[in-house]
Amino acid sequence: MVDFVGAGSGAADLITVRGKMLLEKADVIIYAGSLVNPALLEYKKEGCEVHNSAYMTLEEVIAVVEAAEAAGKRTVRLHTGDPCLYGAIREQMDELDRRGIAYEVCPGVSSFCGAAAALHAEYTLPDVSQSVIITRMAGRTSVPDAESIEKLAAHQSTMVIFLSTGMLPELSERLLAGGFGPDTPAAIVYKATWPDEKVLRCTVSTLAETAREHGITKTALIVAGRVLEGAYRRSELYNPAFSTEFREASR
Repeated sequence: MVDFVGAGSGAADLITVRGKMLLEKADVIIYAGSLVNPALLEYKKEGCEVHNSAYMTLEEVIAVVEAAEAAGKRTVRLHTGDPCLYGAIREQMDELDRRGIAYEVCPGVSSFCGAAAALHAEYTLPDVSQSVIITRMAGRTSVPDAESIEKLAAHQSTMVIFLSTGMLPELSERLLAGGFGPDTPAAIVYKATWPDEKVLRCTVSTLAETAREHGITKTALIVAGRVLEGAYRRSELYNPAFSTEFREASR
């Protein structure tokens, strides 16, 4: 059996209860060492076999899983954040399907949630933005043309941009080309929820300058949108003049 486990956004205690339990039971752990907090390995049991997938290919990962299966061992594949975002798990699940190896997925707290917590932000504010676009710049991994930064920016929704800290001058240009004003609030959140977390507030036009001033070159999320500005309309959910299924409006 293989369990894909979301490690959470960084802090070791932000893994889910189920994820921690699976780590404690695992005979073999394959973890994404380039991003997963190594403190999570402290949950492993004595004698657990540990592999760092930062140094491995897909084929090598699957070979470790096959050997564990042949020995009747349980494997945890530990991914950063939630495995469904930029986790490259589809290709792993397909390989397991071909081999008839059973697996389950344990969700985790994504770093985009950790970034919101660090910013004390709500991504969906009435009359400001009711949608969140999670995306990335094209790099060594391409992005479909229909999902270019400028085309997504045209929606003026809240944008959370992964894996793009090394391309901030171009990112700013593309956000501006898509319709974001140069003074649109933005933030760089470095290692959200880790002990060395940094939150740098800026604007869309000053992203690259801000990162350069603070020496941020990787492991950061970019957030852009008016939700970081502060102005919004109160929601109806807790409005005393608004009836819900559970309470009547005040008369």
